[in-house]
Amino acid sequence: MVNRLADAVSPYLRAHAGNPVDWFPWGADAFAEARRRDVPVLISIGYATCHWCHVMARESFSDPVAAGELNARFVAIKVDREEHPEVDAAYLSAASAFTDNLGWPLTVFATPDGRAFFAGTYFPPEPVGGRATFRQVLDAVADAWENRRDAVQSDAARVGEAMAAAAAAATAVADLPDDRALDGAVERLAEAEDPQYGGFGTAPKFPVAPVLGFLLARPAGRELAHRTLQRMADSPLRDPVDGGFFRYATRRDWSDPHYERMLYDNALLLDAYATAWQQGGAAWAERTADGIAAFLLAVLRRPNGGFASAQDSESVIDGARVEGTYYRVAPEERARLEPPEVDAKVLTGWNGFAIGALSRAGRILDRPAWIAAARETADLLLTRHRRPDGLLLRASLGDRVSDAEATLEDYGGLAGGLLELALAGGGPRYAAAARDLVDLCLDAAGEGTCPFETPGGGDPVLAATGLAVRVDPSEGAYPSGLSATAAAAHTLYLLSGERKYERAAREAMRMVAAQAPQVPSGFGASLTLMSRLAEEPEQLVVVRPGGGGTAGGAGDGDLVRVARRHPAPLVALVTEQEAADLTADGFELFAGRVARDGLPTAYLCRDFVCRLPVTDAAAL
Repeated sequence: MVNRLADAVSPYLRAHAGNPVDWFPWGADAFAEARRRDVPVLISIGYATCHWCHVMARESFSDPVAAGELNARFVAIKVDREEHPEVDAAYLSAASAFTDNLGWPLTVFATPDGRAFFAGTYFPPEPVGGRATFRQVLDAVADAWENRRDAVQSDAARVGEAMAAAAAAATAVADLPDDRALDGAVERLAEAEDPQYGGFGTAPKFPVAPVLGFLLARPAGRELAHRTLQRMADSPLRDPVDGGFFRYATRRDWSDPHYERMLYDNALLLDAYATAWQQGGAAWAERTADGIAAFLLAVLRRPNGGFASAQDSESVIDGARVEGTYYRVAPEERARLEPPEVDAKVLTGWNGFAIGALSRAGRILDRPAWIAAARETADLLLTRHRRPDGLLLRASLGDRVSDAEATLEDYGGLAGGLLELALAGGGPRYAAAARDLVDLCLDAAGEGTCPFETPGGGDPVLAATGLAVRVDPSEGAYPSGLSATAAAAHTLYLLSGERKYERAAREAMRMVAAQAPQVPSGFGASLTLMSRLAEEPEQLVVVRPGGGGTAGGAGDGDLVRVARRHPAPLVALVTEQEAADLTADGFELFAGRVARDGLPTAYLCRDFVCRLPVTDAAAL
């Protein structure tokens, strides 16, 4: 048996390299082998820090008997959902035809051409609560393929047709919501609030950072957002020692978390807590933001400046892998234990979220070290994750780069992060780099119905199956590629005045406008952008005297300190030289913006019409 996973970039795939399963990585070779042998395909999707993925690996994929049956009657493909998010999204959509209990590990059975005909999640080695065992499922699926193939292929065709219809319905164009409809979305979220423990719903409970971002953006939602953020900060969902948040809690009172800690959750929550402090100056919000940033910089940050995808839920204690024990012991005892492993894979889009959060929170809370860290990460990505033709790469691990195709999430996430870095005084060149990325997505779309497409066309193997989703608007734990790219485009409009960026942002949001206000829990980032699009544009530019390299610090006067907490949707802190460089690059907002009388000078603009400059904090 050939070991095809031992040299994978993905730590998740490498963790399965020792299984007796004859795994293939995602790619054309696996489907060619299935066609050659005329057998179905098992596609197992998970990620390195997923607890139940570990459990199924130990119970089923390490079982020689189960592995022998799997090898004899199937071609088995192992997929890291973080490395191949488009593959995960497509097969999650297909799996919804067979189960409402979606999640990971995701177990999909498909024809040799990749069309799903049965799916589930975790299958145990022994019957539990009426759930079939993994070996029973293998037997039933193989029997159906061998003896009732026409029915199997018919089912696969119907699933494909249903997916296409659902995708079309999910992106039906509608008018953007007005303020009344947006406040109606706030009311729906308020109705779902748990009045006793905070958060939304009962259990499991997730931090839903994009939803909190939307609530923070709406005056009607801020009290609910602040209340939720404070309760989460005081709950078992947050690690009081390292400061990071766990992925979700299994109980209504936020207890019994699943202990993996994800980069995207903590990046977006850092932004949310900084915003909460900006809106009210609450000490709890500042403390929580400082704790999250400490976790990002001390635990997830890699030596090369990138951020790891996540920290595992399990660690080895007394020779056994256990979930959560490391986090439940006292700090003194924890210091003597080996911490859970980190998935050191650096993902472009998720690192973009981290760049943006550290930059914006660093500007608001005056933490220059956070902005410096964001700049180092941005330089790494622009050097290592960008090809000579300007197209992005999805992932890397150390000195190695994955062959996975970049997604719209990568372009939008990185572009948004680079823009926040430029606005925080990180340097004007990052705004130009962000514009290049958004322009690539606009050019790839051409005259298509969606204003943004993935440059390069996305995953070619998935496209060949007919299951590729052209536009995936779904959101949950973090923004979709569509909303992230549209938000970056809108920021470019506020900086440049170029209407093409505003039009693209509006057209993208019109594709989800019918659903988002009705199901706000699944469209937080889209609703945040829709809220901005419903307002008159407002920008605040503060120009410091001098050249570059002054992202913040103790020398700031009262005017700069007031500007950091200003509620304008776009706040830029730049030096005179940076303003001149941005103007030369075509960002017209900065034209003529200089420091008056050698003092920091503020320019407050509404719909690109600016008031007279002020140098006095009280006047601002």
